[in-house]
This record gives sequence, structure tokens and C-alpha cells, in this order.
Amino acid sequence: QLQLVESGGGLVQPGGSLRLSCAVSGLTLDQYAIGWFRQAPGKEREGVSCVSYAGGSKNYLDSVKGRFTISRDNAKNTVYLQINGLKPEDTAVYYCAAYRGVYCSGGAPQPYEYDYWGHGTQVTVSS
Repeated sequence: QLQLVESGGGLVQPGGSLRLSCAVSGLTLDQYAIGWFRQAPGKEREGVSCVSYAGGSKNYLDSVKGRFTISRDNAKNTVYLQINGLKPEDTAVYYCAAYRGVYCSGGAPQPYEYDYWGHGTQVTVSS
């Protein structure tokens, strides 16, 4: 059974940092690109970043470039999202998902291209 489990969310002040983790089981992680998404209340889910199967290719949503860094450790079956300089508009539930291929599609990841999803971790940015 394929499972993706996110962790690392929490309440942080503006300007703070978090590292989100996505632990994957039930598949061979190095056969999948992995994406991170977020969904704020009342808004559609949006893709923020994707990393290819070996970590050599990474895409980011324009608005998070320079603050978000995606990485992966296939030996640990884990993908990470480092978030620096958090802003109130980053408040959302963050999800990881497995892409139906080894390389990310161009640009920010699109939810409809991803087959397997975790349940999300809440990130709240507030003073």
C-alpha cells in the first residue's frame, strides 16, 4: 500500500523557517518525481515545487523561488521542503504527492498530474 506522510508543520512567526518532510512507503521512491503542494482556506490547491527522481531537476512556483528549497534522500525514502522567510500568505495545508513519472513536468507542478497524495501538514504563519 502506497503511503505518503507529511510532517514538520506548525505555527511560526513571520520570517521564521520550517522543514517539512514527506516519508514515502510502498513504492520505490527513485522511480517517481515528488511534488509539494499547498491549499489555503477557500483557495484551490497549488503546486509549489517538484523534484525529479534523483534530485537533479527542481521546479518552483515563481512566488516561492528563493525561499523554498526541495530536496530528497532516496535512501531514507524521504523528500523535504525547506521554507525560509515565512510569510502570512504561506499559511496553508502542505501536501506531498508522487508524480506519474521520473521527471517533473515544466513549471510549477499541477495537481491533476499526481496520482498519490499524503494527508497534509498544517503550516500557520502568524505573529
